[in-house]
Amino acid sequence: MEIKKIDLDFSVCKVADYSLVNLDAAFCFVGKTDEENSLVCLTSDVPPNVTEREDGWKAFRIEGVLDFSLIGILSEILGILAENQIGILAVSTFNTDYILTKKENYQKAAAVLGSAGYQIIE
Repeated sequence: MEIKKIDLDFSVCKVADYSLVNLDAAFCFVGKTDEENSLVCLTSDVPPNVTEREDGWKAFRIEGVLDFSLIGILSEILGILAENQIGILAVSTFNTDYILTKKENYQKAAAVLGSAGYQIIE
């Protein structure tokens, strides 16, 4: 299975509302609950109405379209990273999954996934 490195800087944020979020940006993941409005985006795209933010994230994308009948793909990858003491934030879309790690763990994450048999694409 191929995993693509997305070597860009990401931020994880809480926003007051989504009015200032650039939904046309290349990467924009939103999550709304009864308790919060969350946003994962490129650090350069963080809107001015954030109430909390954490910078310093990098991302990987599982390549290809993952059929909903496939079981355990994300769990296996996250297990490998957990065994190597690498914390993550996972974001799923209709087509695939994204795995974010802190910058300081990014190269280590790529190396351990490569050692586990995943093809890491630059």
